[in-house]
Amino acid sequence: MEEIKFKSLIVEEIEDGKFRRYIGEKSISELPNGDILIKVLYSSLNYKDALSAIGHKGITRKYPHTPGIDAGGVIVGSNSENFKEDDVVIVTGYDLGMNTSGGFGQFIRVPADWVVPLPKGINLKEAMIYGTAGFTAGLCVNAFLEKGIKPEDGKILVTGATGGVGSLAVSILAKLGYHVVASTGKLEKSEFLKKLGAKEIIDRTEVYDVSPKPLLPRKWIAAVDNVGGVTLSTVIRSMDYDGVVASVGLVESEKLNITVYPFILRGVSLVGIDSAQTKMPKRLKIWEHLATDWKISFEGLWREISLNNLSEEIDRILKGEQVGKVLVNLWI
Repeated sequence: MEEIKFKSLIVEEIEDGKFRRYIGEKSISELPNGDILIKVLYSSLNYKDALSAIGHKGITRKYPHTPGIDAGGVIVGSNSENFKEDDVVIVTGYDLGMNTSGGFGQFIRVPADWVVPLPKGINLKEAMIYGTAGFTAGLCVNAFLEKGIKPEDGKILVTGATGGVGSLAVSILAKLGYHVVASTGKLEKSEFLKKLGAKEIIDRTEVYDVSPKPLLPRKWIAAVDNVGGVTLSTVIRSMDYDGVVASVGLVESEKLNITVYPFILRGVSLVGIDSAQTKMPKRLKIWEHLATDWKISFEGLWREISLNNLSEEIDRILKGEQVGKVLVNLWI
């Protein structure tokens, strides 16, 4: 097994602060120690992967490195009594693709407690169309349900709605009968969002209020925010009583300037969503929902690319041009 060579996206530092990426060859012996060796069939492109691919030291400390925080495939070697060869499994989050060689390589080796059996109801390709983005969207939906929010309670806002988490959040929430309002800077993609189930599409400027007002008119009972910054502040100040905001991303800014008034006068809850370290019982629960009662139609939501096309897609996501999900087929 140690002599196996395989293809990977490799990112290396060529001089201080400058990086290059290319498709190269690695061997099994180069992979980190772990209980489970997996032949990766599919992966998924996420913003975090793109940051790792340009040398972001806050994501990946040491290079050369293979990014890819998602991987779906078949076990080819196991030192765990919980898994055996030929089991079909998925790995998302933890340290995969950050400082552990990730899913943009045809093989990974990981600890057994990172591995999730493929749930019944979805195939491996569907699981990776979901990937971390779908799992994250599922955590947001779960937060709303735990708060008791029902479709009849009001409108749910999704910011950054054409991205991976945003598009999947729109799809899942619409599937469950919620009135979803999609906020985007890409109004030309309105038909795409409508097909996902969005009832309304608004320009992102409508949730960008720089005024010092501590509270704004009540519009939303819940929100998935992929943006941060002024947008997140606007969303929080616009929440209805007992509303819930799930904070997912920071493509606008990591800063949040706000008073406590939405929390103490309207009972707003701000829930941080960290999918990488979700504990296994909850992880299994969310994947079970994604495969059954939350399962969406994937039609029109994704594109499939090869490892050779991955670099150009990384450039696209960094420019904010990605729409929906990009599925990476490691063997075409």
